[in-house]
Amino acid sequence: MPSPAVPRNHALLLITLVAATGGFLFGYDTAVINGANQYLKAHFNLTPTQEGIAGASAILGCIPGAMFAGFLSDRFGRRKVLFLCAILYAASGLLSAIPRTFVEFLVARFISGLGIGASSMICPIYIAELAPAARRGRLGSLFQLGIVVGIFVTLFINALIQGQGDEVWNTTHGWRWMLAAEVAPAVVLLGFLFFVPESPRWLLQAGREDEARRILTGVAGAEQAEKEIAAVKEVVGQEEGRFSELFHARFRTPLIVAIVLMAVSQFCGINAIMYYSTKIFTTAGIGVKDAFMSSVIVGLVNFLFTFVAVAFVDRAGRRALLLIGLGIQVLALAAVGGMFLAGVKGLLLLVAILGFIAAFAMALGPIPWILCSEIFPTKVRGRAMSLATFTIWTSCYVVAQTFPMLNDNPAIGPAKTFFVYAACSLAGFIFVLTKVPETKGRSLEEIERSWSAR
Repeated sequence: MPSPAVPRNHALLLITLVAATGGFLFGYDTAVINGANQYLKAHFNLTPTQEGIAGASAILGCIPGAMFAGFLSDRFGRRKVLFLCAILYAASGLLSAIPRTFVEFLVARFISGLGIGASSMICPIYIAELAPAARRGRLGSLFQLGIVVGIFVTLFINALIQGQGDEVWNTTHGWRWMLAAEVAPAVVLLGFLFFVPESPRWLLQAGREDEARRILTGVAGAEQAEKEIAAVKEVVGQEEGRFSELFHARFRTPLIVAIVLMAVSQFCGINAIMYYSTKIFTTAGIGVKDAFMSSVIVGLVNFLFTFVAVAFVDRAGRRALLLIGLGIQVLALAAVGGMFLAGVKGLLLLVAILGFIAAFAMALGPIPWILCSEIFPTKVRGRAMSLATFTIWTSCYVVAQTFPMLNDNPAIGPAKTFFVYAACSLAGFIFVLTKVPETKGRSLEEIERSWSAR
Protein backbone atom coordinates (compact mmCIF):
# COMPACT_ATOMS: atom_id res chain seq x y z
CA MET A 1 0.00 0.00 0.00
CA PRO A 2 1.73 3.24 -1.10
CA SER A 3 1.98 6.05 1.42
CA PRO A 4 -0.19 9.10 0.74
CA ALA A 5 1.32 12.48 -0.01
CA VAL A 6 0.88 14.61 3.10
CA PRO A 7 1.55 18.39 3.22
CA ARG A 8 4.30 19.24 5.67
CA ASN A 9 2.09 21.31 7.98
CA HIS A 10 -0.39 18.41 8.25
CA ALA A 11 1.99 15.45 8.55
CA LEU A 12 2.90 15.72 12.23
CA LEU A 13 -0.70 16.55 13.18
CA LEU A 14 -1.96 13.38 11.52
CA ILE A 15 0.84 11.30 13.05
CA THR A 16 -0.02 12.74 16.46
CA LEU A 17 -3.69 11.90 16.00
CA VAL A 18 -2.80 8.32 15.11
CA ALA A 19 -0.66 8.00 18.25
CA ALA A 20 -3.32 9.54 20.49
CA THR A 21 -6.15 7.45 19.00
CA GLY A 22 -4.10 4.25 19.24
CA GLY A 23 -3.39 5.04 22.88
CA PHE A 24 -7.04 5.90 23.52
CA LEU A 25 -8.17 2.52 22.18
CA PHE A 26 -5.52 0.80 24.31
CA GLY A 27 -6.81 2.61 27.42
CA TYR A 28 -10.50 2.16 26.60
CA ASP A 29 -10.20 -1.55 25.93
CA THR A 30 -8.14 -2.10 29.08
CA ALA A 31 -10.61 -0.28 31.34
CA VAL A 32 -14.01 -1.05 29.82
CA ILE A 33 -14.19 -4.54 31.34
CA ASN A 34 -14.21 -3.04 34.87
CA GLY A 35 -17.61 -1.45 34.25
CA ALA A 36 -19.04 -4.53 32.57
CA ASN A 37 -17.78 -7.20 34.99
CA GLN A 38 -20.66 -7.24 37.48
CA TYR A 39 -23.27 -7.52 34.72
CA LEU A 40 -21.29 -10.17 32.84
CA LYS A 41 -21.13 -12.21 36.02
CA ALA A 42 -24.90 -12.07 36.42
CA HIS A 43 -25.70 -12.63 32.72
CA PHE A 44 -23.52 -15.74 32.30
CA ASN A 45 -23.81 -16.92 35.95
CA LEU A 46 -20.04 -16.90 36.28
CA THR A 47 -18.11 -18.57 39.08
CA PRO A 48 -15.30 -16.56 40.73
CA THR A 49 -12.78 -18.47 38.61
CA GLN A 50 -14.66 -17.66 35.41
CA GLU A 51 -14.93 -14.02 36.45
CA GLY A 52 -11.15 -13.89 36.80
CA ILE A 53 -10.73 -15.50 33.38
CA ALA A 54 -13.09 -12.89 31.87
CA GLY A 55 -10.94 -10.08 33.25
CA ALA A 56 -7.65 -11.68 32.20
CA SER A 57 -8.71 -12.88 28.74
CA ALA A 58 -7.63 -9.66 27.02
CA ILE A 59 -4.28 -9.61 28.85
CA LEU A 60 -3.62 -13.17 27.67
CA GLY A 61 -4.20 -11.97 24.09
CA CYS A 62 -1.76 -9.09 24.56
CA ILE A 63 1.25 -11.39 24.83
CA PRO A 64 0.98 -13.12 21.41
CA GLY A 65 -0.31 -9.85 19.91
CA ALA A 66 2.89 -8.09 20.89
CA MET A 67 5.17 -10.94 19.86
CA PHE A 68 3.75 -11.46 16.37
CA ALA A 69 3.32 -7.74 15.63
CA GLY A 70 7.07 -7.20 15.88
CA PHE A 71 7.84 -9.70 13.14
CA LEU A 72 4.94 -8.45 10.98
CA SER A 73 5.95 -4.80 11.31
CA ASP A 74 9.58 -5.54 10.40
CA ARG A 75 8.42 -7.60 7.42
CA PHE A 76 5.43 -5.67 6.05
CA GLY A 77 5.69 -2.16 7.54
CA ARG A 78 4.43 -0.23 10.55
CA ARG A 79 1.40 1.31 8.85
CA LYS A 80 -0.03 -2.02 7.69
CA VAL A 81 0.18 -3.44 11.20
CA LEU A 82 -1.62 -0.34 12.50
CA PHE A 83 -4.41 -1.08 10.00
CA LEU A 84 -4.56 -4.59 11.42
CA CYS A 85 -4.77 -3.21 14.98
CA ALA A 86 -7.71 -0.95 14.06
CA ILE A 87 -9.53 -3.90 12.48
CA LEU A 88 -8.89 -6.08 15.55
CA TYR A 89 -10.26 -3.37 17.88
CA ALA A 90 -13.39 -2.92 15.75
CA ALA A 91 -13.95 -6.67 15.43
CA SER A 92 -13.51 -7.15 19.17
CA GLY A 93 -15.95 -4.36 20.02
CA LEU A 94 -18.58 -5.90 17.76
CA LEU A 95 -18.01 -9.54 18.78
CA SER A 96 -17.83 -8.69 22.50
CA ALA A 97 -21.29 -7.13 22.26
CA ILE A 98 -23.09 -10.09 20.67
CA PRO A 99 -21.83 -13.29 22.31
CA ARG A 100 -24.36 -16.02 22.99
CA THR A 101 -22.04 -18.03 25.25
CA PHE A 102 -19.23 -17.28 27.68
CA VAL A 103 -16.73 -19.01 25.38
CA GLU A 104 -17.70 -16.68 22.52
CA PHE A 105 -17.14 -13.73 24.85
CA LEU A 106 -13.66 -14.99 25.79
CA VAL A 107 -12.74 -15.35 22.12
CA ALA A 108 -13.86 -11.78 21.44
CA ARG A 109 -11.82 -10.43 24.37
CA PHE A 110 -8.78 -12.44 23.28
CA ILE A 111 -9.05 -10.69 19.89
CA SER A 112 -9.08 -7.35 21.68
CA GLY A 113 -5.92 -8.43 23.52
CA LEU A 114 -4.23 -9.12 20.20
CA GLY A 115 -5.05 -5.53 19.20
CA ILE A 116 -3.82 -4.08 22.49
CA GLY A 117 -0.59 -6.06 22.39
CA ALA A 118 0.13 -5.15 18.78
CA SER A 119 -0.72 -1.45 19.11
CA SER A 120 1.23 -1.09 22.36
CA MET A 121 4.43 -2.04 20.54
CA ILE A 122 3.81 -0.52 17.11
CA CYS A 123 2.49 2.96 18.01
CA PRO A 124 5.66 4.05 19.88
CA ILE A 125 7.84 2.72 17.04
CA TYR A 126 5.79 4.49 14.38
CA ILE A 127 6.04 7.83 16.21
CA ALA A 128 9.76 7.43 16.92
CA GLU A 129 10.58 6.71 13.29
CA LEU A 130 8.60 9.67 11.93
CA ALA A 131 9.01 12.41 14.52
CA PRO A 132 11.86 14.96 14.37
CA ALA A 133 14.49 14.29 17.05
CA ALA A 134 13.74 17.54 18.89
CA ARG A 135 10.07 16.61 19.33
CA ARG A 136 10.23 12.82 19.41
CA GLY A 137 9.82 12.54 23.17
CA ARG A 138 6.84 14.86 23.32
CA LEU A 139 5.06 13.15 20.44
CA GLY A 140 5.88 9.74 21.88
CA SER A 141 4.42 10.69 25.26
CA LEU A 142 1.11 11.49 23.54
CA PHE A 143 0.62 7.74 23.14
CA GLN A 144 0.68 7.38 26.95
CA LEU A 145 -1.57 10.43 27.26
CA GLY A 146 -4.02 8.72 24.91
CA ILE A 147 -3.97 5.64 27.17
CA VAL A 148 -4.79 7.56 30.35
CA VAL A 149 -7.46 9.60 28.55
CA GLY A 150 -8.99 6.35 27.28
CA ILE A 151 -9.03 4.88 30.80
CA PHE A 152 -10.50 8.08 32.27
CA VAL A 153 -13.16 8.59 29.61
CA THR A 154 -14.23 4.95 29.87
CA LEU A 155 -15.33 5.53 33.47
CA PHE A 156 -17.86 8.11 32.32
CA ILE A 157 -18.99 6.18 29.24
CA ASN A 158 -19.69 3.16 31.42
CA ALA A 159 -21.55 5.31 33.95
CA LEU A 160 -23.59 6.96 31.19
CA ILE A 161 -24.62 3.60 29.72
CA GLN A 162 -25.44 2.20 33.16
CA GLY A 163 -27.78 5.14 33.69
CA GLN A 164 -29.87 4.22 30.66
CA GLY A 165 -31.67 1.40 32.47
CA ASP A 166 -32.11 -0.59 35.64
CA GLU A 167 -30.11 -3.57 36.89
CA VAL A 168 -32.04 -5.99 34.68
CA TRP A 169 -31.45 -3.90 31.53
CA ASN A 170 -27.74 -3.57 32.29
CA THR A 171 -27.44 -7.32 32.89
CA THR A 172 -29.10 -8.05 29.55
CA HIS A 173 -28.01 -5.14 27.33
CA GLY A 174 -25.95 -2.50 29.13
CA TRP A 175 -22.63 -4.34 29.23
CA ARG A 176 -22.98 -5.06 25.50
CA TRP A 177 -23.18 -1.35 24.69
CA MET A 178 -20.15 -0.62 26.88
CA LEU A 179 -18.06 -3.02 24.84
CA ALA A 180 -19.62 -2.08 21.49
CA ALA A 181 -18.74 1.61 22.00
CA GLU A 182 -15.12 0.71 21.17
CA VAL A 183 -16.07 0.36 17.50
CA ALA A 184 -16.38 4.17 17.12
CA PRO A 185 -12.74 5.13 17.99
CA ALA A 186 -11.53 2.05 16.06
CA VAL A 187 -13.23 3.37 12.92
CA VAL A 188 -11.70 6.82 13.58
CA LEU A 189 -8.21 5.26 13.77
CA LEU A 190 -8.89 3.33 10.58
CA GLY A 191 -9.87 6.57 8.83
CA PHE A 192 -6.72 8.40 9.98
CA LEU A 193 -4.49 5.61 8.68
CA PHE A 194 -5.60 6.21 5.10
CA PHE A 195 -3.95 9.64 5.25
CA VAL A 196 -0.70 9.03 7.16
CA PRO A 197 2.59 7.84 5.59
CA GLU A 198 4.59 4.69 6.20
CA SER A 199 7.68 4.93 8.40
CA PRO A 200 10.47 6.37 6.20
CA ARG A 201 13.09 4.37 8.07
CA TRP A 202 11.26 1.14 7.34
CA LEU A 203 10.92 2.20 3.69
CA LEU A 204 14.67 2.81 3.45
CA GLN A 205 15.56 -0.61 4.81
CA ALA A 206 13.00 -2.05 2.35
CA GLY A 207 14.80 -0.31 -0.57
CA ARG A 208 12.06 2.27 -1.26
CA GLU A 209 14.29 5.35 -1.06
CA ASP A 210 12.26 7.73 -3.24
CA GLU A 211 9.14 7.19 -1.18
CA ALA A 212 11.10 7.62 2.05
CA ARG A 213 12.66 10.85 0.77
CA ARG A 214 9.25 12.30 -0.08
CA ILE A 215 7.93 11.52 3.41
CA LEU A 216 11.00 12.82 5.25
CA THR A 217 10.94 16.00 3.18
CA GLY A 218 7.33 16.51 4.16
CA VAL A 219 8.07 16.02 7.84
CA ALA A 220 11.51 17.61 8.28
CA GLY A 221 12.39 19.56 5.11
CA ALA A 222 14.64 18.69 2.17
CA GLU A 223 18.01 19.37 3.82
CA GLN A 224 17.27 17.40 6.97
CA ALA A 225 15.73 14.62 4.88
CA GLU A 226 19.00 14.06 2.98
CA LYS A 227 20.97 13.97 6.23
CA GLU A 228 18.64 11.40 7.75
CA ILE A 229 18.63 9.26 4.60
CA ALA A 230 22.45 9.18 4.58
CA ALA A 231 22.53 8.29 8.28
CA VAL A 232 19.93 5.53 7.91
CA LYS A 233 21.66 4.02 4.86
CA GLU A 234 24.95 3.92 6.75
CA VAL A 235 23.60 1.93 9.69
CA VAL A 236 21.16 -0.22 7.69
CA GLY A 237 24.08 -1.57 5.70
CA GLN A 238 25.60 -2.87 8.93
CA GLU A 239 22.44 -4.73 10.05
CA GLU A 240 21.35 -8.26 9.30
CA GLY A 241 17.72 -7.79 10.36
CA ARG A 242 17.46 -11.15 12.16
CA PHE A 243 16.03 -11.79 15.61
CA SER A 244 19.35 -13.26 16.70
CA GLU A 245 21.03 -9.89 16.12
CA LEU A 246 19.24 -8.57 19.21
CA PHE A 247 21.57 -10.73 21.30
CA HIS A 248 24.74 -9.47 19.62
CA ALA A 249 27.13 -7.83 22.08
CA ARG A 250 26.52 -4.46 20.39
CA PHE A 251 22.82 -4.49 21.37
CA ARG A 252 22.93 -6.45 24.60
CA THR A 253 22.85 -3.29 26.70
CA PRO A 254 19.82 -1.69 25.00
CA LEU A 255 17.99 -5.02 25.26
CA ILE A 256 18.68 -5.14 28.99
CA VAL A 257 17.59 -1.49 29.33
CA ALA A 258 14.30 -2.20 27.55
CA ILE A 259 13.46 -5.34 29.53
CA VAL A 260 14.38 -3.90 32.94
CA LEU A 261 12.48 -0.63 32.43
CA MET A 262 9.36 -2.43 31.23
CA ALA A 263 9.51 -4.88 34.16
CA VAL A 264 10.06 -2.13 36.74
CA SER A 265 7.13 -0.16 35.31
CA GLN A 266 4.86 -3.02 36.44
CA PHE A 267 6.62 -4.44 39.50
CA CYS A 268 6.46 -1.00 41.13
CA GLY A 269 2.78 -1.88 41.69
CA ILE A 270 1.01 0.62 39.46
CA ASN A 271 -1.63 -1.81 38.23
CA ALA A 272 -2.21 -3.16 41.72
CA ILE A 273 -3.59 0.31 42.43
CA MET A 274 -5.28 0.74 39.05
CA TYR A 275 -7.10 -2.60 39.32
CA TYR A 276 -7.74 -2.62 43.08
CA SER A 277 -8.00 1.07 44.05
CA THR A 278 -11.34 0.58 45.81
CA LYS A 279 -9.98 -2.33 47.87
CA ILE A 280 -6.85 -0.35 48.82
CA PHE A 281 -8.79 2.80 49.74
CA THR A 282 -11.28 0.79 51.81
CA THR A 283 -8.48 -1.08 53.61
CA ALA A 284 -6.86 2.28 54.31
CA GLY A 285 -10.06 3.55 55.94
CA ILE A 286 -10.08 6.56 53.64
CA GLY A 287 -13.83 6.44 53.18
CA VAL A 288 -13.77 6.26 49.40
CA LYS A 289 -15.86 3.11 49.17
CA ASP A 290 -17.55 3.82 45.88
CA ALA A 291 -15.69 2.08 43.03
CA PHE A 292 -16.50 4.84 40.57
CA MET A 293 -15.23 7.68 42.75
CA SER A 294 -12.02 5.90 43.74
CA SER A 295 -11.29 5.20 40.07
CA VAL A 296 -12.02 8.83 39.15
CA ILE A 297 -9.57 10.13 41.77
CA VAL A 298 -6.77 7.84 40.58
CA GLY A 299 -7.59 8.45 36.90
CA LEU A 300 -7.65 12.23 37.27
CA VAL A 301 -4.23 12.37 38.95
CA ASN A 302 -2.83 9.97 36.35
CA PHE A 303 -4.26 12.12 33.55
CA LEU A 304 -3.04 15.48 34.87
CA PHE A 305 0.52 14.41 35.64
CA THR A 306 1.00 12.78 32.25
CA PHE A 307 1.10 16.36 30.94
CA VAL A 308 4.32 16.86 32.94
CA ALA A 309 5.96 14.24 30.72
CA VAL A 310 4.51 15.84 27.59
CA ALA A 311 5.88 19.23 28.60
CA PHE A 312 9.35 18.25 29.85
CA VAL A 313 10.48 15.01 28.19
CA ASP A 314 12.26 16.89 25.39
CA ARG A 315 13.52 19.64 27.73
CA ALA A 316 14.67 17.91 30.90
CA GLY A 317 15.27 14.62 29.08
CA ARG A 318 14.21 11.01 29.54
CA ARG A 319 16.85 10.09 32.11
CA ALA A 320 16.27 13.12 34.36
CA LEU A 321 12.50 12.60 34.47
CA LEU A 322 12.97 8.89 35.22
CA LEU A 323 15.31 9.64 38.13
CA ILE A 324 12.96 12.26 39.59
CA GLY A 325 9.88 10.09 39.15
CA LEU A 326 11.48 6.92 40.52
CA GLY A 327 12.92 8.84 43.48
CA ILE A 328 9.46 10.15 44.39
CA GLN A 329 7.98 6.67 43.87
CA VAL A 330 10.41 5.13 46.37
CA LEU A 331 9.51 7.71 49.02
CA ALA A 332 5.76 7.53 48.36
CA LEU A 333 5.58 3.71 48.36
CA ALA A 334 7.78 3.43 51.45
CA ALA A 335 5.50 5.96 53.16
CA VAL A 336 2.41 3.95 52.19
CA GLY A 337 3.97 0.76 53.56
CA GLY A 338 5.07 2.53 56.75
CA MET A 339 1.60 3.99 57.34
CA PHE A 340 -0.07 0.61 56.82
CA LEU A 341 2.46 -0.89 59.27
CA ALA A 342 1.78 1.82 61.87
CA GLY A 343 -1.98 1.72 61.37
CA VAL A 344 -2.10 5.30 60.05
CA LYS A 345 -5.19 5.86 57.93
CA GLY A 346 -7.09 8.69 56.30
CA LEU A 347 -6.04 11.68 54.22
CA LEU A 348 -2.29 11.34 54.75
CA LEU A 349 -2.31 7.82 53.33
CA LEU A 350 -4.42 8.95 50.38
CA VAL A 351 -1.90 11.72 49.62
CA ALA A 352 0.98 9.20 49.63
CA ILE A 353 -0.85 6.86 47.23
CA LEU A 354 -1.73 9.71 44.88
CA GLY A 355 1.87 10.96 45.10
CA PHE A 356 2.99 7.60 43.73
CA ILE A 357 0.42 7.80 40.92
CA ALA A 358 1.60 11.31 40.01
CA ALA A 359 5.27 10.28 39.97
CA PHE A 360 4.51 7.26 37.80
CA ALA A 361 2.43 9.30 35.34
CA MET A 362 5.21 11.83 34.75
CA ALA A 363 8.03 9.32 34.26
CA LEU A 364 7.78 5.55 34.45
CA GLY A 365 4.42 5.52 32.65
CA PRO A 366 5.36 7.10 29.31
CA ILE A 367 9.17 7.13 29.17
CA PRO A 368 9.94 3.39 28.89
CA TRP A 369 7.72 3.28 25.78
CA ILE A 370 9.65 6.23 24.32
CA LEU A 371 13.10 4.86 25.17
CA CYS A 372 12.34 1.37 23.90
CA SER A 373 11.22 2.80 20.56
CA GLU A 374 14.46 4.81 20.25
CA ILE A 375 17.33 2.54 21.23
CA PHE A 376 17.21 -0.29 18.65
CA PRO A 377 18.27 -0.43 14.98
CA THR A 378 15.62 -0.04 12.30
CA LYS A 379 15.68 -3.59 10.93
CA VAL A 380 15.06 -5.22 14.31
CA ARG A 381 13.18 -2.42 16.07
CA GLY A 382 9.88 -4.25 15.70
CA ARG A 383 11.23 -7.52 17.11
CA ALA A 384 12.98 -5.69 19.93
CA MET A 385 9.82 -3.80 20.84
CA SER A 386 7.96 -7.11 20.84
CA LEU A 387 10.29 -8.45 23.53
CA ALA A 388 9.86 -5.26 25.55
CA THR A 389 6.08 -5.38 25.21
CA PHE A 390 6.02 -9.10 26.05
CA THR A 391 7.88 -8.19 29.25
CA ILE A 392 5.43 -5.49 30.28
CA TRP A 393 2.32 -7.60 29.66
CA THR A 394 3.75 -10.65 31.41
CA SER A 395 4.77 -8.49 34.37
CA CYS A 396 1.33 -6.86 34.38
CA TYR A 397 -0.33 -10.27 34.58
CA VAL A 398 1.95 -11.36 37.44
CA VAL A 399 1.22 -8.21 39.48
CA ALA A 400 -2.55 -8.42 38.86
CA GLN A 401 -2.60 -12.06 39.99
CA THR A 402 -0.28 -11.73 43.02
CA PHE A 403 -1.53 -8.50 44.63
CA PRO A 404 -4.72 -10.01 46.16
CA MET A 405 -2.72 -12.96 47.51
CA LEU A 406 -0.04 -10.71 49.04
CA ASN A 407 -2.47 -8.11 50.36
CA ASP A 408 -4.81 -10.66 51.97
CA ASN A 409 -2.08 -12.89 53.41
CA PRO A 410 -1.87 -12.26 57.19
CA ALA A 411 1.88 -12.90 57.13
CA ILE A 412 2.46 -10.25 54.45
CA GLY A 413 -0.42 -7.79 54.22
CA PRO A 414 -0.51 -4.37 52.55
CA ALA A 415 2.49 -2.96 54.46
CA LYS A 416 5.03 -5.54 53.24
CA THR A 417 3.41 -5.56 49.80
CA PHE A 418 4.06 -1.85 49.34
CA PHE A 419 7.57 -2.21 50.76
CA VAL A 420 8.23 -4.76 47.98
CA TYR A 421 6.97 -2.26 45.39
CA ALA A 422 9.19 0.45 46.94
CA ALA A 423 12.20 -1.88 46.70
CA CYS A 424 11.47 -2.53 43.01
CA SER A 425 11.29 1.23 42.41
CA LEU A 426 14.61 1.71 44.23
CA ALA A 427 16.20 -0.98 42.05
CA GLY A 428 14.84 0.87 39.02
CA PHE A 429 16.32 4.16 40.25
CA ILE A 430 19.77 2.59 40.66
CA PHE A 431 19.52 0.94 37.25
CA VAL A 432 18.61 4.21 35.49
CA LEU A 433 21.37 6.05 37.34
CA THR A 434 24.04 3.56 36.27
CA LYS A 435 22.89 2.10 32.94
CA VAL A 436 20.42 4.32 31.07
CA PRO A 437 21.88 7.02 28.79
CA GLU A 438 20.14 10.23 27.76
CA THR A 439 18.59 10.15 24.26
CA LYS A 440 16.87 13.53 23.97
CA GLY A 441 17.65 15.55 20.83
CA ARG A 442 19.59 12.72 19.15
CA SER A 443 18.60 11.01 15.92
CA LEU A 444 17.76 7.31 16.04
CA GLU A 445 20.93 6.58 14.06
CA GLU A 446 23.11 8.57 16.49
CA ILE A 447 21.62 6.59 19.38
CA GLU A 448 22.29 3.34 17.53
CA ARG A 449 25.93 4.23 16.83
CA SER A 450 26.46 5.19 20.47
CA TRP A 451 25.94 1.59 21.61
CA SER A 452 28.88 0.48 19.47
CA ALA A 453 31.02 3.24 20.96
CA ARG A 454 30.04 2.19 24.48
